[in-house]
Amino acid sequence: MKPINDRVVVKPADAEEKTAGGIILPDTAKEKPQKGTVVAVGPGKEGNKMTVKKGDTVLYGKYAGQEISYEGKDYLIMREDDILVII
Repeated sequence: MKPINDRVVVKPADAEEKTAGGIILPDTAKEKPQKGTVVAVGPGKEGNKMTVKKGDTVLYGKYAGQEISYEGKDYLIMREDDILVII
C-alpha cells in the first residue's frame, strides 16, 4: 500500500484483553484502541513534508481514520493531522 498526499496507514494496536486487576474482558466491552504503528506514509501535500515516518508508534483520535482490511489484516487510513502524538 502506498498512500497519497498527507495520508498515513496505521496498524492499530490490539485491544486490551484484561483490566489492570486481571479481569478478562468480553469482546463487547473492549474499547477501540487509539494507538498504533505507522505502516506507510504518503509524500506530503503542497510542499509540506510529513512529520511521521514508517515504524513510528502514534496516538490518534478516537474516531480518526477510515478502517480497511487488506490481505486479512485491519488498518486505518488517516490524514497526518488526525495523529495527536508520536510516542
